[in-house]
Amino acid sequence: MKISFWSLLVAGMLAGGAAHGQRPTESLRREPGQLVVVGHAGSGFFTPLNPFNPLPPSSLRSELKALRDGAEGLEIDLQLSQDSVPVLYHDMTLETMTRTGRGCTNEQPAAALTRLRFRGGWPYDWFQREHLVTLDTLLARLARRPEFPFLHLDLHENLPCLNPEQAQRNSAAMVRQLARLLRRYQVPPGRILLVSDQLSTLRRFRQLWPAVPLGYEITENFAANLQVAQAERVEAIVISDALTTPENTARAHAANLAVVAFGARSSKGIKRVVAAHPDAYEVDYVSKLLKILGRK
Repeated sequence: MKISFWSLLVAGMLAGGAAHGQRPTESLRREPGQLVVVGHAGSGFFTPLNPFNPLPPSSLRSELKALRDGAEGLEIDLQLSQDSVPVLYHDMTLETMTRTGRGCTNEQPAAALTRLRFRGGWPYDWFQREHLVTLDTLLARLARRPEFPFLHLDLHENLPCLNPEQAQRNSAAMVRQLARLLRRYQVPPGRILLVSDQLSTLRRFRQLWPAVPLGYEITENFAANLQVAQAERVEAIVISDALTTPENTARAHAANLAVVAFGARSSKGIKRVVAAHPDAYEVDYVSKLLKILGRK
């Protein structure tokens, strides 16, 4: 019987007592080669070749395509609207990925954001007419499935339109709304990984819903940030492909931390990440990773 990584993780947390207690090491991780395959922003980002991908990252079609391609989980980029509704969107401003949007997601209500069409340029827009969607919309679609996929909720909080005080209010509102939505759809805590590089957000969510695993995102200064992750007692680190090495994975595992990798698009790059033995991989090309793993 195949036991899921995050189910083992939560079982380990419960066996270890409180979230801040001692956690067992081996039960937090899968064996090498059994990593969780997660669609990065769904089916990844716009690409012209190998393969051609015309779908915007973290659009509804992109997320659902990753599941059709065989992903066990979805990485979902989330931001908060002006009226505190979690919306799927990757970039820091609306100008970069929409046809008519301006400024940041926090400056417009969800009703206005969901009227915005994604813009990929030529030739992508010949093949896609996607609009932004709310997390509520995505969860409603996923709830039709026999079980929820693993959900890596990547919170994009460093928006240029927010001053420090607004950023803290935005963080608190995001945590409340996510907990409300996920509980409303009865998403099991073991199917969730909340990812942020903002410690205040991780602490807020830990306090609100201790059973949900937390991931601290690291894109630089691995050694120093690994110490931060240990001190914060999160369950996982989420690291870029450049930092995903066998040495760094081993150091994280020795610290009782699961490793989630993201990035790399070529077959060579994906193989290099796989060889570092992460526990989960947020990959742009799900079918390519499954083929490399011998699962498809």
